[in-house]
Amino acid sequence: MKKKVGVYICHCGGNISDYVDVEKVRQSVESINGVYLAKTTMFACADSNQKDMVEDIREQNLDGVVVAACSPKLHLLTFRAVVERAGMNKYNFVHANIREQVSWAHSDNKTGATEKAIQIVKAAIAKVQNSEALEPVKVQATKAVAVIGAGVAGMRAAIELAEAGSEVYLIERSFFVGGRIAQWDNICGTEETGKELVTRLYDEVIKHKHVTLFTGAEVIENRGSVGNFMLKVKVTPRYFKLPCSDGKLQEAIDVCPVIVPDEFNFNITSRKAIYHNYPSEYPQLPAIDMENCTRCGKCENVCSSIDFTQKTEYLNLKVGSVLLATGYDPYEPKKGEFAYGEIDHVVTLPQFKRIVHYCDEKLSYKGKDIKHIAYIYCVGSRQVDGENKYCSRYCCTVNIHTAITVKKKYKNIYNYHFNRGIRTYGKQEVWYDESSRLGDIYLQSFDNDPPVVEKRGDKILVKIKDVLTTDKQLEVVADLVVLVTGMVPRKDNSIGNLLKIPKGRDNFFNEIHMKLRPVETVIDGVTIAGASQGPKNVMESVNSALAAATKSFSLVDSGELALEPTVAEVDEQTCEWCGKCDEACPFNAFEKVEIEGKLIARVNPVVCKGCGMCLPVCPVNALNLIGLTDKDVENMISALIPND
Repeated sequence: MKKKVGVYICHCGGNISDYVDVEKVRQSVESINGVYLAKTTMFACADSNQKDMVEDIREQNLDGVVVAACSPKLHLLTFRAVVERAGMNKYNFVHANIREQVSWAHSDNKTGATEKAIQIVKAAIAKVQNSEALEPVKVQATKAVAVIGAGVAGMRAAIELAEAGSEVYLIERSFFVGGRIAQWDNICGTEETGKELVTRLYDEVIKHKHVTLFTGAEVIENRGSVGNFMLKVKVTPRYFKLPCSDGKLQEAIDVCPVIVPDEFNFNITSRKAIYHNYPSEYPQLPAIDMENCTRCGKCENVCSSIDFTQKTEYLNLKVGSVLLATGYDPYEPKKGEFAYGEIDHVVTLPQFKRIVHYCDEKLSYKGKDIKHIAYIYCVGSRQVDGENKYCSRYCCTVNIHTAITVKKKYKNIYNYHFNRGIRTYGKQEVWYDESSRLGDIYLQSFDNDPPVVEKRGDKILVKIKDVLTTDKQLEVVADLVVLVTGMVPRKDNSIGNLLKIPKGRDNFFNEIHMKLRPVETVIDGVTIAGASQGPKNVMESVNSALAAATKSFSLVDSGELALEPTVAEVDEQTCEWCGKCDEACPFNAFEKVEIEGKLIARVNPVVCKGCGMCLPVCPVNALNLIGLTDKDVENMISALIPND
């Protein structure tokens, strides 16, 4: 039992004290047995208060500290570091959240909020009085990182990691690197094309001795944990030994009888079972799509570089950290959504950009000259009745930039922008200004009253109740309707399920904290980057990739990791293996072992997250949580019971 506990109650600059009587909280706890010191402070996290706390701990010989302030997600590590500087074990500190859980939740009831704050602080004092000096779990770390996804974010992260001195395994499921950027020509805000950016990054990846690139590769198994992940990687062959020479490749493609939609061009064109995406993508080596190949042998007769004897390989890679940069998919409108799939000349923005790529002097599609283009915004974003409530952020800018490009590239183009409010944030506002100066027309509707697309004879009409002209009913006859689609998570994100990465309400990968831990996940050792965690433009994706690379490298660089000791422990005398704890554990932290002829559960402390989900399912109460034992919880409950 701690004899000298220090309690610090934070005003949080009014965030707490405007709704909680912090002085009353202090008075209510200062007389509790074991509380030696109780103070209020304007900002507990301020350098001045941290310095005062260190002096208090040293001069008063405090053996436990409670800080009642904001969420521990924000400052738990801050105050642990403070008590460590004063010479105290950091696990003798307890953080009480009276901002998010009290003042913000009960801002309309100051009396009730104050009483709740008192109870929370009392429980924290009861917990710290029984806390023990714990030591972190030490783990040896492999100085290697697996980067999953070789788009712009993945390649940039791989380069950064390699430059820092880590071995990097860059794993790309497709046969070609580059991701979505390889499909674009001009990139907003830069003078580069997608091809140029991909080429520059690919050249750096290939020449670096610390980067090993695997294409056609997919992680299919994962064992281990932070510091020592064991990844099993399936590598599908391309069925090519060397590039075909003397024009034989095109001849082999021509004789191939298989024709399938070309995903690279968003299915507006077709390809053969033998295909390549270069010069936009790398490596510049063809591949054979074995899911559609009939093994007729015609291509093999033409090109000696084709080798159907190549076999699927399985590699075992040991890494200390995993960085996910798996990217996004463009939203695919449902059939009938703004007439998509019902009217031939209704396409998505990604399809339109590929159409522009293939049209030189004259813009046309399916034999029709295009002059009047209607762009419908927020398709797949900000949906009133759909799944995607979020704004994809990049769509407005990309579409306006594309509209400007089209107007400058072709003659007599008329652009009509059907929007719900343009969001060209930051410096991207210049594109909106330029578009307006070039004569583009912007028509705006409310979220619950979108434009309507219909066909009348051989004409396509787009109708809108335009709020900018006081709800006038307007209609535009368009040669082409472009649906400005947002970003959605990858349809196949099996790697996320394999690594148990949590997802947010938008179904993108979820970080721990968007400001303080923006690229970390709750799975120790796994970081996320780029559009895999939410809609981002190129610059934002690269910035997050650099942050994720820095975090991943920090985990593996020292060679040893210190992990939280708050993990489950098994009473070997009481336990008799039933498997219920293993079934309840979301992190696969349990294993069945035999000790002296008896089967029991054993916890892997490196994998365990201390969530406590295993404790209530144990039928013989053989499990406890280090740092939050049954006794700790009982003491906290007792502290909340009024003494009559």
